[in-house]
Amino acid sequence: MSCFLKRDRNCPRKCSPPNGANQSDDNTKLKIAIVGFGNFGQFLAKTFVSHGHRVLAYSRSDYTHVAQELGVSYFNNIDDLCEQHPEVILLCTSILSTEKVLKSLPVQRLKRSTLFVDILSVKEFPRNLFLHHLPHNFDILCTHPMFGPESGKNGWNGLAFVYDKVRIGIDESRTSRCDRFLDIFASEGCRMVEMSCAEHDWHAAGSQFITHTTGRFLEKLELERTPIDTKGYETLLSLVENTAGDSFDLYYGLFLYNINAMEQIERFDRAFESVKKQLFDRLHGFYRQQVFKHEEKLP
Repeated sequence: MSCFLKRDRNCPRKCSPPNGANQSDDNTKLKIAIVGFGNFGQFLAKTFVSHGHRVLAYSRSDYTHVAQELGVSYFNNIDDLCEQHPEVILLCTSILSTEKVLKSLPVQRLKRSTLFVDILSVKEFPRNLFLHHLPHNFDILCTHPMFGPESGKNGWNGLAFVYDKVRIGIDESRTSRCDRFLDIFASEGCRMVEMSCAEHDWHAAGSQFITHTTGRFLEKLELERTPIDTKGYETLLSLVENTAGDSFDLYYGLFLYNINAMEQIERFDRAFESVKKQLFDRLHGFYRQQVFKHEEKLP
């Protein structure tokens, strides 16, 4: 049974030497193909390699030299990558490009039991894409690491990793493969959270999407640092920096592909109007008080 299934943070497997130095359990290592080798793909690849897994990569841009430095086998042709028969295909694409990339994959060149994994910030969207476009005998695991290259640069301990085993074959080799992939994150100390894609999107709309919306809203105010900044104001500036550092495409994807996002936008708008009304109602009451006091003093 894997360390992940037992949730044993002290399991010796997580202490195995990096880069596959201990060859005694080579049969536990995976061949993982990363499709989309940008910042996030490279960020994950470093840890995969450190656990001794064989990592392959493909992207529209040429990352040959970066891959070589990371110990990753880079392919300029997606057909060539698929013919290596990776056990896991990990899509590290943007939300907006996921469907196009998935449809372009020559899945006929893969083993019929290949495990497909995504890491998008929305979950119902890739789940439905996978179920619709992938052959029924392919396994599907939808995940969302609730961290990235910046927030996870000092390690993943305590950071949330959400996953949903959408479709995993019942035979031991396939369940074991899925657990070994998840075990990478568990052994790094991630807080493993299993929940349905629908539940994830409901929670994310009220947390991640609202966070991005607030950051974008504050960015439009063009806030600046002052000599008398409070801790609260510094927190707001930090939020602006974090959200502005992400592309608008990411924010748009969070809105477009999460059915709960529109409701949050409407709630955000109603909340702002409610606060304005509360302010103006009190101001109106204050002026009425002043007017009546003045009238009482008149002869």
